[in-house]
Amino acid sequence: MIISFEGIDGSGKSTQAKLLLEKLQGEGRSVLYVREPGGTDVSERIRNLLLDPDVELDPFTEMLLFSAARSELVRTRIRDVQASGGIVICDRFFDSTVAYQGGGRQLADPLWLNDFQRSVTGGIVPDRTYLVRVELATARERLEMRFGEEEAEDRMEKAGGAFFERVIATYDRLADAEPDRFLVLDGARSINDLQRQITDDMKRLLAR
Repeated sequence: MIISFEGIDGSGKSTQAKLLLEKLQGEGRSVLYVREPGGTDVSERIRNLLLDPDVELDPFTEMLLFSAARSELVRTRIRDVQASGGIVICDRFFDSTVAYQGGGRQLADPLWLNDFQRSVTGGIVPDRTYLVRVELATARERLEMRFGEEEAEDRMEKAGGAFFERVIATYDRLADAEPDRFLVLDGARSINDLQRQITDDMKRLLAR
């Protein structure tokens, strides 16, 4: 089973992904936790390049680098866990590329990019995607409180408000298009409320 968490930075998705990891491990389940981009030596090197605020990248190059990191992660780690019946928790997966590069960068038709990403993963699609939705202003306030105004901005976060509004809108369209896969969560709710909602949903998924 593959579970992915999506949303803009500051939404709380990473917090919820780690809480779910702790919950499932506490139940004695075999769980792999990965973040994107990253999760392998090669993918982590790509991550450093992608998030470096001093690096300028063409949008198409950016998309291909994200895709290369994802392909490496799927090939070397995710596929084996999936085949063995384990659970994979992904802090971002291919929906991020569709939302950020397809919607935010306006690089390509998100529908085309969505199909392309499924080729990158060899057809692997999350069984459940938790989209933690939050308003941009709220996300930015959280990041500034956590890191300070200067440290909060990596290369992606410097893209500007209009960029992130397009990302949010694209995530919404993806969720509307696949209601059986996506569960949209209100990121303005408390951490405990969101955790309970996710835990209840996971119980239903694991009981199938």
